[in-house]
Amino acid sequence: MTRMDTTIEDDAPPDRALIGKPPNHWLYSSSPPTFDLTRPSPPAYALPSPKTSIALSTFTKPILISPPKSALVIIDMQNFFLSTYLGRPADGAGNKAGQRLLETAIPAARKAGIRIIWLNWGLTDEEIEDMPPCTRRAFGFEAVLERVGNKKSLPAIDAHGVNQAAAEQFEQDKNGVLEELTENGKPKRIYQGLGSEIGPVMIENGKTVDAGRLLMRDTWNAALPPALDAAYKEGQKIEHKSDVWIHKNRMSGLWGNATPCTEYLEKEGITTLLFAGVNTDQCVGGSLQDAFTKGWDCILMKDACGTTSPDFASDCVEFNCARTWGFVTDCDGLEKGVQGMLDAK
Repeated sequence: MTRMDTTIEDDAPPDRALIGKPPNHWLYSSSPPTFDLTRPSPPAYALPSPKTSIALSTFTKPILISPPKSALVIIDMQNFFLSTYLGRPADGAGNKAGQRLLETAIPAARKAGIRIIWLNWGLTDEEIEDMPPCTRRAFGFEAVLERVGNKKSLPAIDAHGVNQAAAEQFEQDKNGVLEELTENGKPKRIYQGLGSEIGPVMIENGKTVDAGRLLMRDTWNAALPPALDAAYKEGQKIEHKSDVWIHKNRMSGLWGNATPCTEYLEKEGITTLLFAGVNTDQCVGGSLQDAFTKGWDCILMKDACGTTSPDFASDCVEFNCARTWGFVTDCDGLEKGVQGMLDAK
């Protein structure tokens, strides 16, 4: 880090440290302790105006971010992960995160002019064909068990052991869909890996929809739940910096040399990413770590994320994000920071 001084109006200039090399750099002020992520231009490195930057509190040190250079990245808030019609609890961590997004984070981002990116699973047949076994295993696979003189096709077992109990007890229904038997003998819907048919799902008012193939593009299961879908469609109507939907084909949306997401961020000059969605320790955490490795500023929106994993999994991601990968804040912090910018105008 290079030591440097900057004058703020008529006050005594505080010490400011240049971190990194322009144009990808931060400034650190010791009084008050603040990280400036707005990337002010050399050689002056002028402090950003409170009228055009957001002072955001975090669980370590405060930061300054530039709305035009920032994006709220909402990951995998899709029916497959959230819908109660697929057995997801209405009061589960994912749906609670969705409520925080709808009530606080999305409105705050809109007021500030922060771009919103909906980064979601959306597979093609070609991507399924090229999918590595490690990713296939995470979402289940169709196993074949050989027994005395015959073969039986078993339900998928995912990375969390879902359908494990069904591996020895299953039946073929009239539509040819494998279904797990519960203790009371009623079939329970299962899935057999990425791209497999989920089948019909009964939603409100007894209506039935075809859920489609698992996490494939343009299917019901890969769509947003109604309230979030309405927020996305409202964002598409914004004339300047409308919401963007980007497909991903791995747990991380920023893996490898380039993805549609990384290409979009580079094209738009976005340097600061606020991460939200599900699951904190999987797709959100994986995307955040790849973004960190590639040089983006990473901010985890603690209460706008959720996971089905034990609490220690989220604790680990939050701990490392706060101390290594970036910063951790929450929806109220974003709302307060945005309001402070608006009040200064």
